[in-house]
Formats: sequence, structure tokens, C-alpha cells
Amino acid sequence: MARYCFCLQVKPERTAEYTERHRAVWPEMRQALTDSGWRNYSLFLRDDGLLIGYVEADDLEAAQAAMARTDVNARWQAEMAEFFTGLGGRGPDEGFQLLTEVFHLEGK
Repeated sequence: MARYCFCLQVKPERTAEYTERHRAVWPEMRQALTDSGWRNYSLFLRDDGLLIGYVEADDLEAAQAAMARTDVNARWQAEMAEFFTGLGGRGPDEGFQLLTEVFHLEGK
């Protein structure tokens, strides 16, 4: 299973609310992520709004496409879009920047 890390920028004045929203992610959203192939998914947020995400998937593009076909994802992304900067009209699920892995302790 491949590992992916990405970043986004949350508006600094919205970090508390963004965090609170993620304490109560809708059960159907959690299920859709699982059903779409997202595994070991985590988000980390710095005080200045830098958001780092980590996810494992057999194929991230396929997992994203599967999520894009769900109604719950469309609703979630519409609600979350207002928290971010720099998306250029895309949703958060389409606007994140993948990071290149440069070291993995368990790697070869």
C-alpha cells in the first residue's frame, strides 16, 4: 500500500472551528472514505493554518475518484471549502499539494 502526504492552508483565524468540525466528522463521511480505499488517514494542523495530511491507499487517484462519486463527499467539501486559502476555485479534495517522501525509517 502506498503512502501519501499532502498540505493545504487553512485560514489561521478559522483553525479552531476547523478542528472542532473534525471532532465530529459525519459517520457517512468516515464510511465513504473507508469504502473508497482511504486507510490510516490523519490530518495535522499547525497554529498558523498549515494542514498536513497523511493517507495510505493502493491508488490515491482511484481513491479520490471513488470519493468524488459520493454525495456525502460533495456536501463535506462544500462545507469545508470556506476554511481554506489558495485553492484556485477547486475543492479541498482537489486542491491539495502532494509532498515528496525523502525518508522513511522502515524504507529501503
